[in-house]
Amino acid sequence: MAKVTVKFRPSTVPGKQGSIYYQISHGRRAMQITTHMKLHPWQWERLNDHQANFPDEQMQHMLMRINCDKELFRQIVQMLDNSGADYGIDDIAMMFRSPEKRVSLTGYANQLITQLAARNRLGTARNYRRTLNSINNFLKGADVPMSTFDYRIVESYNYWLQVRGVMRNTISFYMRILRSIYNKAVLQHITEQTYPFRNVYTGVDRTQKRAMTEQALLRLKNMKLEPKSQLAMTRDIFIFSYCMRGMSFVDMAYLRKCDIMGDTIHYVRRKTGQPLSVKVEPCIREIIERYWSCDDKSQYVFPLIVSEEPGKAYAQYQAALSRYNNGLRRLSELLGLEPKLSSYASRHTWATTARNHRIPISVISAGMGHTSERTTQIYLASLEASIIDNANRSLIAILDGKRKPRDR
Repeated sequence: MAKVTVKFRPSTVPGKQGSIYYQISHGRRAMQITTHMKLHPWQWERLNDHQANFPDEQMQHMLMRINCDKELFRQIVQMLDNSGADYGIDDIAMMFRSPEKRVSLTGYANQLITQLAARNRLGTARNYRRTLNSINNFLKGADVPMSTFDYRIVESYNYWLQVRGVMRNTISFYMRILRSIYNKAVLQHITEQTYPFRNVYTGVDRTQKRAMTEQALLRLKNMKLEPKSQLAMTRDIFIFSYCMRGMSFVDMAYLRKCDIMGDTIHYVRRKTGQPLSVKVEPCIREIIERYWSCDDKSQYVFPLIVSEEPGKAYAQYQAALSRYNNGLRRLSELLGLEPKLSSYASRHTWATTARNHRIPISVISAGMGHTSERTTQIYLASLEASIIDNANRSLIAILDGKRKPRDR
């Protein structure tokens, strides 16, 4: 059976760093494969003594790179042994250097990001990029092949994030994105499934309560604001979201005039691809009419996106979202609300108000376009749209003065 050894070649120049190389031995033959990793002799001594807890991050990452290469060699030798065919050290070296075996995490993730952007899934592409930038900071440029990406890397990265004070939900976000990238590589037979994420947290902790009371919602709706101002539009979009069963900001930004057909708005959730239909109630129509004529040439209901080019349109959406959240924070200060409003607050408020009015969870789930609860979705398959519209009408009646706000 072939043997691979990690070795060190000191520099012939005193004080200079030496080089790490791999020696493959098999069938009375030996071959050396050089690396770009450089060390001082004293560093090699520590590395060779298997001291994994280096205070120096550079040394930690060098050890990680060596371990990844050793794992790759192990997989190659095992595969060649299992094949039953004769092989030599040249075969091992060729497979170790082959592009297929050297598909790196960074290279593969960049391919996925390019594909997502080409399919106009710009939000997901941005999330992948954020995660890739984070783990690249951790790896410090180390080339980690997907075939050697395992639980040790995942758990080291998880610990690295924790020590830097990254919030638990943010760490979970990165882990979920990484898991998605890894699972895609498994499906494409780039690596084998070893379940490297089983020991790290990938859930979502409960965050601070974001729902408004009905009294606060009514105060927001009746605020005296300068017409056509940024704050007035922020308030109107928030109320519109609530009246639309917690419609997300991205769906409102991309809502087109042609999506309104008679007394119904038909749109597809950009997050899940689920089609939804909402009856146009009076408070919804009032806000639509207020912004419909802002730009007669625009295809969008709200003046948040102008460009027809996907990349520019997405950049305008992001800028609009930032302005929206800033406006909501300002409105929160004017109303004395704690916690302050965010773009998710209208969605939380609709769901919480519906629950407080004893509307069945199945109706709430259908109204918000949830797809993650399989049992609920099976039950909802036969639910009539009129039931959801009636539930929505009862919730927004307070805004039309037809119902008094309910105390908590």
